[in-house]
Amino acid sequence: MKKILFVCSQNKLRSPTAEAVFCDYENWEVRSAGLNNDAEIPLGLEDIQWAEYIFVMEKIHKKKVQQQFGSVLKNKKLICLDIKDNYKYMDEKLIQILKDSVPHHVK
Repeated sequence: MKKILFVCSQNKLRSPTAEAVFCDYENWEVRSAGLNNDAEIPLGLEDIQWAEYIFVMEKIHKKKVQQQFGSVLKNKKLICLDIKDNYKYMDEKLIQILKDSVPHHVK
């Protein structure tokens, strides 16, 4: 079972969309969280420890994850999708970007 975490700022649009898109993929267990303190589901140490793959939406997210959780990122795959915050939840264009980019990173 691949454990995959999606991270954005607020956990309201991009990362929950990714979680919804990939929740039914065979042998994938997915979660989502946000980096901001007031995120719907704030990113915690247990999320990082749980995940094998961590997909962040922007370079600033990657930097923040590395700063906050650097000591536990060993053997984790931290991947930046470079998806800007200009999509609504379950936006068709966002879904297509996710489907085109995420699966080829998961081995």
